[in-house]
Amino acid sequence: MSNQEDLKAIGTLFARLNDAWNKGDGEAYGNCFTEDADYVTFLGQHLKGRKQIADVHQMLFNGPLKGSVLEYSSLSDLQPRFIAPDAAIVHAIGEVRLAEQAYDPNDRGSINTNVVVKQKGEWKVTAFHNCRIQPMPQGKR
Repeated sequence: MSNQEDLKAIGTLFARLNDAWNKGDGEAYGNCFTEDADYVTFLGQHLKGRKQIADVHQMLFNGPLKGSVLEYSSLSDLQPRFIAPDAAIVHAIGEVRLAEQAYDPNDRGSINTNVVVKQKGEWKVTAFHNCRIQPMPQGKR
C-alpha cells in the first residue's frame, strides 16, 4: 500500500468511527479498535480491549449519549505522523453534540490522540486518549 493509500485508509477509519457513533452502534464503534486497544476517556477512565470499548459505548449510546452526534472538525485535515510503515499517531479534534440541547453546555470540544496500526492490511486504533480543549495559560508579565 502506498502512503497515499494509507492516508486514505486512515481517513476511512475515522469516518467509520464517526458513523458508528452517530448510529449509536457500539459494536461497529468497537470494531474500529484492535482487540487489545487502550481507550482513555476525557474523564480519565481506562477502557481495555475492543469488547469493553464496544460494551461501554453501547451502554452510553443507550443511555446518556442516546441520539448524540459526533462531529469532527475536519476528517480531511487529519495529519497522521507515521512512526513506522504500519503505525501512526493521529490527533483529531471533535465535539459530541447531545440530543437534548438544554443539557449540552456547548463546551465539549475535545482533542484526542490516537495510535493507529495496520494489522492484516487494515488500519485500527490501538490507543486513544481524549481530553477537553482548554486555552493555553498566558504567562505572567
